Amino acid sequence: MEDQFEHVVYSKNVIEFVTVANEFCLLLETSSKISKLEFVETAQKLLPLLYLKASMLPSNENELEDEVEKFVTESDWEFIHSSVKNKMGAHDEFLEVFENDMEYSDSPLVASVSENFADIYQDLKDFITSYKIGTVEVMNDSLWDLNNHFYEYWGQKLVNSLRAIHKLAADKMNLDDESSLGADSDIDNIDMSGSIFSQRQREWGEDNE
Repeated sequence: MEDQFEHVVYSKNVIEFVTVANEFCLLLETSSKISKLEFVETAQKLLPLLYLKASMLPSNENELEDEVEKFVTESDWEFIHSSVKNKMGAHDEFLEVFENDMEYSDSPLVASVSENFADIYQDLKDFITSYKIGTVEVMNDSLWDLNNHFYEYWGQKLVNSLRAIHKLAADKMNLDDESSLGADSDIDNIDMSGSIFSQRQREWGEDNE
């Protein structure tokens, strides 16, 4: 057992990453409960820290033949996307230059904070869930997946979104909530019966309370 805790998945950098990643996921999951200003200011602090901690994750090799289980469902992704989109309102979209399709486009490309955040959330939540309930081998392979996805995919989405969040904070724009969740919100129409939230709530308890 003592040797087990010397495994790379229990290293200081991994544990610190898990802590920050969990805070970011919690921010997105509870975005409807806080003001737009608080959401932006918290994201402004968490995004650079999340990138830093991800860049410090140790390299490792996968150990299992099968792919690690994924936990975030389509309804989970849509819930996070809709929640953040509703919170960001008119400030959700921003012009993007770091897109693969940019070189083929004659006009500016528009990106979305809510879509980027939902994509980042998916990788982070899958990893955190494996870290909480998996064996050391599963945790190890989840870390391997996360490292690859960070450099191939969600790391760029993070820094792209940070530009948009930074501009909102730096411009001192009016970040009062433009609207609360109402009839035009898609959140209430999302089927969460197969969601990671409902599946894990009984097992973990309300970790976020």
